[in-house]
Amino acid sequence: MVFKPDQVAAFKVLFEEHKSDIRAVKGCHRLELLQDQDHPNIFFTYSWWEEEANLSDYKNSELFGKVWPATKTLFQDKAEAWTLEQMHVLA
Repeated sequence: MVFKPDQVAAFKVLFEEHKSDIRAVKGCHRLELLQDQDHPNIFFTYSWWEEEANLSDYKNSELFGKVWPATKTLFQDKAEAWTLEQMHVLA
């Protein structure tokens, strides 16, 4: 997600306010916030869901309906999202 530089602090506050609620959603095993080292207005959220249906349920929830619109107002560019499949784990 690429945020307007003057909205980075607002996004961090928004994430802090809702991270526990998102992590508590059924099927959410992990939620991380990553910030680009060279471009401090670029962030990634990394979440691990038990099933894709759990992610879909979250995207259709009241929580998402509150958090996502508030987040989108802070964007500089359109957000991108990917659903990935784990192919190999290195020990």
